[in-house]
Amino acid sequence: MSKEAKDKSGDAASEPMAPSRLRLKFQDEVSAKAGEKFAMANPMSRPSMDKIVINVNMGRHLDGAKLPANVRDTVLDTLTTISGQKPILIKAKKSVANFKVREGMPTAAMVTLRRDRMWHFLDRLINLASPRIKDFRGLSDKSFDQAGNYSMGLSEQAVWPEINMANVNFTHGMHINICFNKSDAEKSRYILEELGMPFKKEGA
Repeated sequence: MSKEAKDKSGDAASEPMAPSRLRLKFQDEVSAKAGEKFAMANPMSRPSMDKIVINVNMGRHLDGAKLPANVRDTVLDTLTTISGQKPILIKAKKSVANFKVREGMPTAAMVTLRRDRMWHFLDRLINLASPRIKDFRGLSDKSFDQAGNYSMGLSEQAVWPEINMANVNFTHGMHINICFNKSDAEKSRYILEELGMPFKKEGA
């Protein structure tokens, strides 16, 4: 296969065609503002977003020795729809009798997003999904680790407008982890806030 053919059928084809507006905003505005605020004149020393990992734990739905097909299919369909990427199944590394988990059984599904697909997902998370959370008053800003990675959970897939709840078998949540390079909690919070992340205001 020629290099041109590989480019058409490989990574280039798997990425959305249009660049994300959040990616452009980060490159054109937010990175420079973060550099000025935290005294990082060299652009290479500034924090950058590396990936977004979406994870759904299905272990609690295990029925005896297997995972019900309707549960697996619903979760995989949800992740594919909201991410535009095929998820992978994560298998248990060891058996846990109390939770009916056997080694090698699929217990979770995961998607790892990078580049423009990551930025498009973040844009929809900020502007479409988060405001649809029940009784939404802002996201917690206490869920950063020392490396600046931010974790949050959604209790149901209905917050994504592209999910038609009339066509799903059950309601499930998901865990979302936004991973940074060369960052810490303060820097990552600043960057996400500048990108529009609706963190909870003090006193709210």
